[in-house]
Amino acid sequence: MDKKSGVISEILNEPNQIDHLMEKMEPFRRLMMQYQCAILEVKTKLEVLNEELTLQNNINPFESIKTRLKKPESILKKMKKQRLSVTVDNIEKNLHDIAGIRVICSFPDDIYTLVDCISKQDDIIVCEKKDYIANPKPNGYRSLHLILEVPIFLTAEKKYMKVEVQFRTIAMDFWASLEHKVKYKKDIKNSDEISKELKQCADIISLIDQRMQQIKYEITENNDVKS
Repeated sequence: MDKKSGVISEILNEPNQIDHLMEKMEPFRRLMMQYQCAILEVKTKLEVLNEELTLQNNINPFESIKTRLKKPESILKKMKKQRLSVTVDNIEKNLHDIAGIRVICSFPDDIYTLVDCISKQDDIIVCEKKDYIANPKPNGYRSLHLILEVPIFLTAEKKYMKVEVQFRTIAMDFWASLEHKVKYKKDIKNSDEISKELKQCADIISLIDQRMQQIKYEITENNDVKS
């Protein structure tokens, strides 16, 4: 095994299960490159929408945008969880969140505006939509998730790649970040009680989001009357 394969094998720590992947190192790297290109395509589309909507409304729809490419060890764990052999074809066919984007918006209605605009673009395919804002998870988690297929244009082909996009308000992202840190602490005492408190915090944050949005409407209406 060459040095490069040995490093990847050490990272994944599952040499027997990634033999097929090791034999096809270049296709795996190429697949990751294609996902990175897909991230750039979707990120650019969202930034263009942000610029246009800011010009129209004088308020930018999102505060920040973050991207990530799933790490090899995370890919392996997910493939093992699904009891699938680790091959490049299986990775591309079965994992839909290798390429990820998180969009942090100012208000809930900004999320729906962006989702509506990007979903209508004729080169975008919406594969899946999960609205955890309208229908929060039992623990209080709120976010809107899209799985998109976007075309990337390579030297010899046009290829559609899947990208997961998560939309949250600042408040939703604040709660989710803290909940994630608490969730993965070991040996938590009174875990049921803490879960209830986290759910209560999520509900309070949702009310704040709704109130802030209402204040924005009131300010906008007052300005429209004055003009």
